[in-house]
Amino acid sequence: MESKNSEKAKESDGDSAFEQVARAADIPIYAVMAAFREDPSPMKLNLGFGVYRTEEGKPLLLNAVRQAEQLLVNDLSADKEYLPITGLPEFNKLSAKLIFGADSPAIKENRVSTVQCLSGSGSLRIGADFLAKHYYQHTVYLSQPTYGNHPNFFAAAGLAMKTYHYYDPKTNGLDFQGMLQDLGAAASGAIVLLQASGHNPTGIDPTAQQWEQIRQLMRLKRLLPFFDCAYQGFVMNMDADALPVRMFVADGGECLVAQSYSKTMGLYGERVGALSVVCKTTDVASRVESQLKLLIRPMYSNPPIHGASIVTAILKDRYIHGVYILSALQDGREMYSRWVTELKQLTDRIATLRQQLHLALLDRGTPGDWSHITRQVGMFSLTGLNAEQVAFLIKEYHIYMSPDGRINMAGLSSKAVPYLADAIHAAVTLV
Repeated sequence: MESKNSEKAKESDGDSAFEQVARAADIPIYAVMAAFREDPSPMKLNLGFGVYRTEEGKPLLLNAVRQAEQLLVNDLSADKEYLPITGLPEFNKLSAKLIFGADSPAIKENRVSTVQCLSGSGSLRIGADFLAKHYYQHTVYLSQPTYGNHPNFFAAAGLAMKTYHYYDPKTNGLDFQGMLQDLGAAASGAIVLLQASGHNPTGIDPTAQQWEQIRQLMRLKRLLPFFDCAYQGFVMNMDADALPVRMFVADGGECLVAQSYSKTMGLYGERVGALSVVCKTTDVASRVESQLKLLIRPMYSNPPIHGASIVTAILKDRYIHGVYILSALQDGREMYSRWVTELKQLTDRIATLRQQLHLALLDRGTPGDWSHITRQVGMFSLTGLNAEQVAFLIKEYHIYMSPDGRINMAGLSSKAVPYLADAIHAAVTLV
């Protein structure tokens, strides 16, 4: 009896059952943010993480969101029951209308399967898992460069990855011919991840004419488009930012679309998004949805209700009984109209910050052509600074950004522009 007890004691006092677990490398952008938090300098500037900040450097809660939340609080009939596996039905319908357009033939013909997911990341991951299990091609093409988390979604699903040219470091612009060449050389049926607008990290989007050439080439090659749409309304406007997606849907072909409301409604912590699969027929769409349910059920069973309810309250302000309303409802709420107006104010402010930074660099005679800062759009700018120059900015000026030189323009303030311009000038001339 004593020997058995001593053996048990030995087991409990011995090495951990997880002793063999290796320490993972730090996730780069989170390591940058950790360093920023620990930096005691009063001059420190955070341009790394992709979140919007006010002129005072504070998080912003949109008034439309506040209004929607107040309505939800006042609704005594509301409950906190589990949602269906696919999420809040009205949220799914409104999300599809927002990205595809209320008059989209795909919606009218019931060829779209939309499921609520955990923001854009969850939508991409569910889409990747679906393709890995139910699509015959297991290679996905990503832009070079792309959002740092994109490869993780597809690697976790077991898909092979290749890249296509996108960013031209010589011009700090789009390498359109390189993009076409790479897509033209892709195997028939390959998956291509496209960012609908506000490309992360470059801030460079194709023109409408270029998108049409991309569409024609991809349909000719039978390539499957998978759109990441995280910034609808955050670049130009709701319709213009959705144009690439709608072009691909209008030709009757199939595609996948991941939506996020993190940036566009400031619902970062609510994790609200949707995955839509546009299919050839109603029957195929129904079967696709049945398989999406089987992927979601063992992963998180069903999505959270609060964030989706906020989005639904705002979006449904634009519709009455399924009829598209061109102007906001005049019922005292006008949440949709308020949301669009607030988004325009945010995008205008970012555009102003771009102009201010460009002019500040010109005033200092900073070597190089910095006009790409104003040509780029959306939340981010790929500055062209190299890793050594970024390290210099962090060490000498306490300015934090991604190692690839990407800065979050929405994290900048007008009063910080001169300091940033001085730092960039020093980095370019000294490093």
